[in-house]
Amino acid sequence: MLSAKLGHIFDKPLRRLAQKIPLSPNALTVIGFLITGGAAFAISHNLVLGGILMLIGAFFDMLDGIVARATGKVTKFGAFLDSVLDRCSDAFLFLAIAWYLAGNNNHVGAFLSIGTLVGAFLVSYARARSEGLGETCHVGLLERPERIILLIFAAITGWLVPVLWIMLILTHITVVQRIHHVWRVTRRQ
Repeated sequence: MLSAKLGHIFDKPLRRLAQKIPLSPNALTVIGFLITGGAAFAISHNLVLGGILMLIGAFFDMLDGIVARATGKVTKFGAFLDSVLDRCSDAFLFLAIAWYLAGNNNHVGAFLSIGTLVGAFLVSYARARSEGLGETCHVGLLERPERIILLIFAAITGWLVPVLWIMLILTHITVVQRIHHVWRVTRRQ
């Protein structure tokens, strides 16, 4: 939803800065992934630190695309690498939160985190499968940018369980929205 409405909103204001960055977009993608991996590790020890590291990792995740577009280095492999590492980051974060909650005897919260991870993967899979059929699929309430913003908020505030309830419901609604979208588009053909 945010990516459809705000997509490349930071491209123009950050273009000059992006052109001066000496690292390749793929290097920025990997750095962002490593920072997010560090966030997942930190979550079990310090939720706020984990949230801050998630925020920094999200900045790199945004910056890699801006640098690619600003320097003319957009590649299919770069898009593929970014997408795969985003899924790995999602897995690390949701599993770390599940681990944290289970360690605090909050098994419902751990289940919510794993259920949200499943929903997040299904949201991504539905889009990828749709695109494999030649149809775009940028519909739905809770895409990755919204999930990351909510996770950062949850970690920094400590409101993990309420936010996970919201995310669990909205990720699975997003899956249904995407299924309905592809059904509607392919039915016309």
